[in-house]
Amino acid sequence: MFKSIKNVKEISIIGGFALILLGGCAQERSINTSNPSLTSNTDTSTEKVGGNHNPLAKVTSQYKTLGSIEIINNSAKAYLDASSKVVEIATGFKWTEGPLWLNKSDTLIFSDIPDNKIYQYNEKSGLSVYLNKTGATDLVEGDYLGGSNALLLNQSDQLVLLQTGDRRVSIMNAPLDQPQSLFSTLAGAYQGLRLNSPNDGVFDQQGNLYFSDPAYGLKDKLDDERKELTFQGVYRLTPWGKLSVIDETIKFPNGIGISPDNKTLYVAVSDEQAPVWFAYDIEDDGSVVNKQLLHDASTNKLDNDIGVPDGMAVHSSGVIFATAPGGVWLLSANGELLAKINTGKFSANCALSADEKQLFITAHDSILKVDLN
Repeated sequence: MFKSIKNVKEISIIGGFALILLGGCAQERSINTSNPSLTSNTDTSTEKVGGNHNPLAKVTSQYKTLGSIEIINNSAKAYLDASSKVVEIATGFKWTEGPLWLNKSDTLIFSDIPDNKIYQYNEKSGLSVYLNKTGATDLVEGDYLGGSNALLLNQSDQLVLLQTGDRRVSIMNAPLDQPQSLFSTLAGAYQGLRLNSPNDGVFDQQGNLYFSDPAYGLKDKLDDERKELTFQGVYRLTPWGKLSVIDETIKFPNGIGISPDNKTLYVAVSDEQAPVWFAYDIEDDGSVVNKQLLHDASTNKLDNDIGVPDGMAVHSSGVIFATAPGGVWLLSANGELLAKINTGKFSANCALSADEKQLFITAHDSILKVDLN
């Protein structure tokens, strides 16, 4: 059973692009549209597929096998076995994030944040640049250079990006099969103040977007001179553009997922001192209440494990594939640890293929794959 959480102590910052979050009562507030450069900007640059490829990024020849699988509860065998392999399919990136499976083309796309690019990987055609200039588009003079982080599809199959450098959530104004660096802002400011650096997000069936906004994309994090908000929030953006705060009590909100029945929101806390996941109840109107502890990673973390709770993928069965210390952990909907996928690398996010037979993991400079049952 979940444990109700009423008060949460402060969380210390960690390095890298990992993040964190916690919650309280949702507060309905309207999105501020007084600054057009932050709410309706369209980048007119025309960077397209294939240009400026990182010469170090490459498909791993004769796929390299990494790590191991640890079965903790036999129910995990419905998804993988102790003999399942963790293989490196591509490497040479700077920091991979935001994996998204495109079902129509059987293609995985993912962000390389420091490189300001999105790559695409297909088993037949291999690896190539999907899009350049993905998160730092010179929206505001002096902005930092981080690219896109999370990549999502809305109900109309349009690409939605959480842009670290531009400090906004945006939508690509181009078809998926003809990507261009043309974006319109969905959310860029809250009560007239710029967001910090939107990180991860998830859509529900009604089209509400839940996303986290830590300070990791800012050079000096919480102390950065360009930071405008006094908190790092977890937000809900409605389909009609109303932005409300779900939780403003957390220092570093991070990975976000939603249960298949759309009744539970999951949030990862990427704090080395308090690495946990929380669950919130989602009301019929999309509001979020009743924060509860889902799982405390410190009870199962080994001393030499690399990483913290970060991005996640929720299986149609309700099982959560959550990046965690050491790799990816399988958690039940009630928070029970079922298995560990030990990657030996800092694993920041993961995504399932449409048939849920493959799990793709963004792990520091690499892309990993695990075939599932």
